[in-house]
Amino acid sequence: MKSAIQIEPILLSWSGGKDSCMALAKISENRAQLVAGLLSTVTEGFERVSMHGVRVALLEQQAAALALPLRLVYIPKDATNEIYESRMAEALGGFQRQGISEVAFGDLFLEDIREYRERWLSRISIRAIFPLWRRDTAELARLFIDQQFQAIITCVDARVLDRSFAGRLYDKRLLHDLPAGIDPCGENGEFHTFVFAGPTFHRQIRLRTGEIVLRESWYFCDLLPE
Repeated sequence: MKSAIQIEPILLSWSGGKDSCMALAKISENRAQLVAGLLSTVTEGFERVSMHGVRVALLEQQAAALALPLRLVYIPKDATNEIYESRMAEALGGFQRQGISEVAFGDLFLEDIREYRERWLSRISIRAIFPLWRRDTAELARLFIDQQFQAIITCVDARVLDRSFAGRLYDKRLLHDLPAGIDPCGENGEFHTFVFAGPTFHRQIRLRTGEIVLRESWYFCDLLPE
């Protein structure tokens, strides 16, 4: 008689973007792992996902559509690494007491980011895992679209992309229109996304685009729940 597979619960660092969704899909293929919850950082006082600028209300709808619990960690604007780590450690401590000791990230190839995550998490006895690490980003972008995920560009770095990309659907036409040198997954920070439908979703999230504003060096497209 075969022994039962011991399922290990893990947390997934969750921005609401395509790389987070692809990491979730990849983890779901592993019968020995189960995503027990989503962990998202939110800018204190703004009620928006850090960096992506997406409203918390949409993030909550996303988690509900995925049927996964969501834990928000509030981080002050322009927080130091020390403050970020302190707030995250406090949140992770609660999960450790539930027997969770691993956090997955959707990072693709930035070595310094990976090393930073591994280093500070090891100090609190948490293991960082990277289910998409070293995947070809052009291949991953095509796979995301071919698997019928749907996403929208929430913000773009105005230093490398113009305003017209903010608020666009992340589709094959967008990939075609990206200038040379722009990573198709935006791994260098060129753009961020919000996923509103796909095979891991129980329902599509209804939203509409609002105004596009320039803040510092970023064009943000406001996404509004319907």
